Amino acid sequence: MSMERPQARKIVVDGDACPVKQEIIAAARSFGIPVIMVSSYDHVLRGEEGVSIVQVDRGADSADLYIANHITAGDIVVTQDYGLAALALGKRCRVLSNRGQEYDDLGMDFMLESRHARAVERRRGHYSKGPKAITAEEKIYFQHKLTKLLTILQENVQL
Repeated sequence: MSMERPQARKIVVDGDACPVKQEIIAAARSFGIPVIMVSSYDHVLRGEEGVSIVQVDRGADSADLYIANHITAGDIVVTQDYGLAALALGKRCRVLSNRGQEYDDLGMDFMLESRHARAVERRRGHYSKGPKAITAEEKIYFQHKLTKLLTILQENVQL
């Protein structure tokens, strides 16, 4: 009988517009967890020790579909896309936004409804500004949240 203990197998990053790549790599290295950065061919990412790069077609949802098809329970997914976050939660992954917010099932319905409402407004020609640029303090906060999540997962595995 196998006595393998469940653990976060990998950190999977929706890498096209992720402003915290270096923070993810630093945290993952300190815990020995592999990172997979997924992006379209339009973005140049460099692999390094512990970091694999997967490049996908330019299609709007290509990176999201790749990630959804390659994550498993226990993985950590970093994305700002609510649809991908919902899919990852459905696969029992832990999901963080680029700003360190951990997504959960309780808030996901509201987030998806808000995303739909914004899409309806865009179709009507009403565009809003995109998210504001991430600050140095927000990068530090993100790294703190990721490190805390990795610590919790590591402690739970050792129980």
